[in-house]
Formats: sequence, structure tokens, C-alpha cells
Amino acid sequence: MINLKDDIQPLTAFRNNSVKMMTQLRRTGRPIVLTVNGKSTAIVQSTAAYQRLLDIAARADEREGVRQGDEDVAAGRTRPAGEVFNQLRKKYALPR
Repeated sequence: MINLKDDIQPLTAFRNNSVKMMTQLRRTGRPIVLTVNGKSTAIVQSTAAYQRLLDIAARADEREGVRQGDEDVAAGRTRPAGEVFNQLRKKYALPR
């Protein structure tokens, strides 16, 4: 959870105190939101936190693929694998 007092900082404060803020990042594990003219512009986070987000996104994509596949089956947009393989063998003159 972001701490509004400590985790949202102007970019200039980060530029002037980067070592201190990186220490804070390691200590708290929370990302730091950087602002320019009062608007969020960038987020600084640990590599471990970024990797965790990538892993979560990858798992979400897998679940979405399965969901779409289930939807295709339910809508009758699939064919048996044997039928597809036979069609490919015929089209490309492949041996059985």
C-alpha cells in the first residue's frame, strides 16, 4: 500500500535524494511515485516487485487463453485434432 506522505515525491526530490529514497524503497518494499508539476509521471520500484508484476501478468494471460479456448469449444469453433492433422498431411503431401 502506498503511503501518500512518503511514497509520492517530486522528481526533483528524487534527483536530489536518490540514495535516501532507494534506501527507503529497499526498507519498505513500497514503490515511489514520482511527480512533475503535481502529476504522477513515473514509478520507481524494486526489481523483485517488478518481476512479481511480470509473473502475475503472465499467469493472467494464461488464464485468458484458457478462457478463450473454453469459449471457442462452447461456441463450436473447434475441430478434432485428427481432422486437422489429416487436412495438413493432405495439403502438404506429408506421410502418415
